[in-house]
Amino acid sequence: MHPLIALVTLLTIVLMIACTILVGRARGKYKIQAPATTGHEGFERAFRVQMNTQEGAIMFLPTLWLAAYFGNPEWAALAGAVWLAGRIWYAAAYAVPGRNRGPGFAISLLALAVLLVMASWGLTWTLLLAG
Repeated sequence: MHPLIALVTLLTIVLMIACTILVGRARGKYKIQAPATTGHEGFERAFRVQMNTQEGAIMFLPTLWLAAYFGNPEWAALAGAVWLAGRIWYAAAYAVPGRNRGPGFAISLLALAVLLVMASWGLTWTLLLAG
């Protein structure tokens, strides 16, 4: 694995851990007992950020790895860093009532689309050349 891809992967895991910690803090602050996932709006925001980040990472990480393997690892790492920045922006905006989380979401979605195109293009060429 390319070191830059490993770095983006590691930073994505750190983001997911940070989101988990924020949910734990919100549980304590708003006195939301596990396994409850509803209650105070502040807790629900933290919980949705965590869940949305995990849902996004499930699509992002394998796409990142495929784009790096079948495409260019440096470009894949750059797109991955953009995805990560978009997710951080999204999470920070979601946590505050009234802030627009749309730009962060759009940035991460666009970066994911770029990675998907890179992975698809590279895999297609690999399959065509192998045949």
